[in-house]
Amino acid sequence: FFIMLLIIFLLELTVVILFFVYTDKIDKYAQRDLKKGLHLYGTDGNIGLTNAWSIIQTDFRCCGVSNYTDWFEVYNTTRVPDSCCLEFSENCGLHSPGTWWKAPCYETVKIWLQENLLAVGIFGLCTAMVQV
Repeated sequence: FFIMLLIIFLLELTVVILFFVYTDKIDKYAQRDLKKGLHLYGTDGNIGLTNAWSIIQTDFRCCGVSNYTDWFEVYNTTRVPDSCCLEFSENCGLHSPGTWWKAPCYETVKIWLQENLLAVGIFGLCTAMVQV
């Protein structure tokens, strides 16, 4: 049993080290996959993804992965989801870009995670301690 726990702990440690070594590549892949995921926004069977994007854009006051133009590909027109609006109202995503959040969600969430890295690290250490 101890050997199995040790192997799991070493694998977790390896994943953390690899994460920090390949951060740039992970950033590129994450942004690419998130942009692909935007196309599932509002589609049947993807209520969780739709709600997640709406919550992130509303709470972090951001729009799209890189910027609000990411949504133009999704809708094939100049519009964004209503959760991108500075002041929420029905169909506000159809108005001009001056009424939308300009900050990119990927960078905004990444900065928030970096600012709260201590809490994330403590959570990780607590999880590792429970395993031991």
